[in-house]
Amino acid sequence: MGDALDLSEKDVLGIAEAWRGEGRAVALATVVETWGSAPRPIGSHLVIDEDGRFEGSVSGGCVEGAVVGEAVDVIGDGRPRLLEFGVADETAWRVGLSCGGRIAVYVERID
Repeated sequence: MGDALDLSEKDVLGIAEAWRGEGRAVALATVVETWGSAPRPIGSHLVIDEDGRFEGSVSGGCVEGAVVGEAVDVIGDGRPRLLEFGVADETAWRVGLSCGGRIAVYVERID
């Protein structure tokens, strides 16, 4: 299973590189920390373009929608963000992270 995850992550980074080669503005979201039960491990990636198209996964469900929205802002202003979602956080319930854990996702523009 570890090999499948590694292949999937390489594909996401390859997609980011390909999108940049096509001239798209791109952000990369990376799971940098997890606590308790988390849907994706540290190092999981989501690549997002300026139109909100994305590939990969940092959590699943509505958390990814929130990350995509922030990523579009990061592309626009160039300022990276550290996002945190947790089960005790009202935002977590709103975006669907009810698995009992918390995650931190770093979002940066790729130039």
